Amino acid sequence: MRIVVALGGNALLRRGEPMTADNQRANIRIATEQIAKIHPGNQLVIAHGNGPQVGLLSLQAAAYTSVTPYPLDVLGAETEGMIGYMIEQELGNLLDFEVPFATLLTQVEVDAKDPAFQNPTKPIGPVYSKEEAERLAKEKGWAIAADGDKFRRVVASPKPKRIFEIRPIKWLLEKSSIVICAGGGGIPTMYGADGKLQGIEAVIDKDLCSALLAEQLDADLLVIATDVNAAYIDFNKPTQKAIAQAHPDELERLGFAAGSMGPKVQAACDFARHTGKVAVIGSLGDIEDIVNGTAGTRVSTAKPGISYR
Repeated sequence: MRIVVALGGNALLRRGEPMTADNQRANIRIATEQIAKIHPGNQLVIAHGNGPQVGLLSLQAAAYTSVTPYPLDVLGAETEGMIGYMIEQELGNLLDFEVPFATLLTQVEVDAKDPAFQNPTKPIGPVYSKEEAERLAKEKGWAIAADGDKFRRVVASPKPKRIFEIRPIKWLLEKSSIVICAGGGGIPTMYGADGKLQGIEAVIDKDLCSALLAEQLDADLLVIATDVNAAYIDFNKPTQKAIAQAHPDELERLGFAAGSMGPKVQAACDFARHTGKVAVIGSLGDIEDIVNGTAGTRVSTAKPGISYR
């Protein structure tokens, strides 16, 4: 099977942990131990988040005031290289020496007319006091939004339209390489008025990009790995129930939180609808059972309705 695994942010850094290189590597080691179990007989593509890593680079850039801060697309490219390197090394240490790996910087096209540009919602970088945030917004032309009692910069999160490196990814898979790509939703790019491709200040949702990636690669399975073992209704309430199987139409009607499960459900539904294949939302620890069809929330157009476990 050709499998796309979208790693959640917790696979790189657990909530509340200091963002040291050692902590990230230790978490990646735990993640790759699970991924290694599904390598035999399968082609693997790994995508991942990069939010905290971009945030750290933003903080580091802000500390060095002699040059203007690097733009978001460049920071995204930097994190794709760093995280891909760690995944390659940790997974490579678990698999046969002959297994080839490649990390690809992945440029993803978005539409300049995407309504997300009129309504920036994706928080990035550090938190500021209200006064400081307002000063920075004026100085740098940022959009800002409240985050608890503090403020953060927010940027647009447009939908991914096209993955430019899709052909090299396919070529690598045909040669049995494990490919790490589309990190953090890919590097956001668009064509300017001059017809030339350029990076933009935006963040593409990594789950939506992983769904597009899986669709364009003709993947057999999309695994959206997160820190819970399924999508739930009434999550964290006494009435909570894990969804075992769902048709996209039924699942979308339930309504999930925009900041957490919402994009994962949307991505799973998009992939299932566009391909007729299966997408699964679940825990990385259950990945063998997910691939065998017995764990996680399976989203597919094959069967109407919803069933619970």
